Amino acid sequence: MERHTELLKEIQDSPTEINAIVAKRRKDFTGEFFRHLTLLSEIYDSLEDRDAMARLGARCLSAVGAYDNTLDIVETLDTAQAKFDDVLNSPSVDVACDKIKNLAKAKELDSSLILLINSAWASAKESTTMKNQVKDIMYRLYKATQSSLRSIAPKEIKLLKYLLNITDPEERFSALATAFSPGDEHDAKDPSAIYTTPKELHKWIKVTLDAYHLNKEETEIREARQMTQPVVIQRLFILKETIEEEYLEQGVKAEKDAKSEEL
Repeated sequence: MERHTELLKEIQDSPTEINAIVAKRRKDFTGEFFRHLTLLSEIYDSLEDRDAMARLGARCLSAVGAYDNTLDIVETLDTAQAKFDDVLNSPSVDVACDKIKNLAKAKELDSSLILLINSAWASAKESTTMKNQVKDIMYRLYKATQSSLRSIAPKEIKLLKYLLNITDPEERFSALATAFSPGDEHDAKDPSAIYTTPKELHKWIKVTLDAYHLNKEETEIREARQMTQPVVIQRLFILKETIEEEYLEQGVKAEKDAKSEEL
């Protein structure tokens, strides 16, 4: 009980850093802890307090789920760790922060890397043996990451917003196909249209969903904060599945068939 109370206090003291807390103390987010939150929400007299505790529990559960899902993807974590190691090996903090900004511009500042940076800052902040200079470095990297998230505005996000605003499913899938088929270089193209690849759009759908699930109220990705309507989230999932089934899986199958013919 005391451990649950202490963890709850830490979350309430730093509600905007819940993802960092989960990364640092995942083992403490047990079923007993969530039952503790449920019990608290039931004993409050005020409906407002009950609702606040229920919302906090939902946010914790969402953050834990996102963290666990990320850990399941070993390859993604290895890539993220390599990026983080490169950042840490920078000759100065300014260079390290610039690397984070460049990763954001290159669309490589993904949720796995963000979790690693969150965890590093959380561990440094709570450490009693780490020097203040090291803590300051981790804090600056953490803030650079948060700032970089606000600057991410890839064309794929604009394309997603356009696709999600199309209510007719057939029209939406037609627009999706058009976005993947810009045509020959000599063809007349719509100068206002946005073209991309299935792989790239699929990546940004995942990044947006990650941001939504991590914590849609606190995420720095504005579009994820705005995607609170169930119908919009449903369309996003359908787009993700469509790209996987109609484009990505077909591409893999075509490559395998081509290799088989060569053999």
